[in-house]
Amino acid sequence: MTSLSTHVLDAVRGVPAAEVGVWLTHGDRRVAEALTDADGRIKELAAGLNPGDYLLHFDTGAYFAAQGVETFYPQVVVTFTVGEQSHLHVPLLLSPFAYSTYRGS
Repeated sequence: MTSLSTHVLDAVRGVPAAEVGVWLTHGDRRVAEALTDADGRIKELAAGLNPGDYLLHFDTGAYFAAQGVETFYPQVVVTFTVGEQSHLHVPLLLSPFAYSTYRGS
C-alpha cells in the first residue's frame, strides 16, 4: 500500500504556497482532501492507496484570488499511477501562467 504527500511552491514569490486546497480522486471517488500548511506541504494526504491511476487536484484559482492575482489556470490536475511504491511525493511549482510538477522523493 502506498502513501502520498505533496508540496506546493509559489515560484513567482519564492515562497511556499500556504492554504492551497488539494484533493485526490480515484475514478469518480474523492479519496482525500486537505489544505497545504504554512510550509506549502501536506505531509500525508492519503495512505493505503491501491495500485491504479489517480488525479491530484490543486485549487490554484482560489489561491491566486486570495492574493488578488489573475491566473490562467484555475485548477491544476496531475494524473499519476500508483504501483508498488511505499511512498509517492508529488511537488507542484506554481505561477499564475505556468506550472511544473515531477515525481519527488
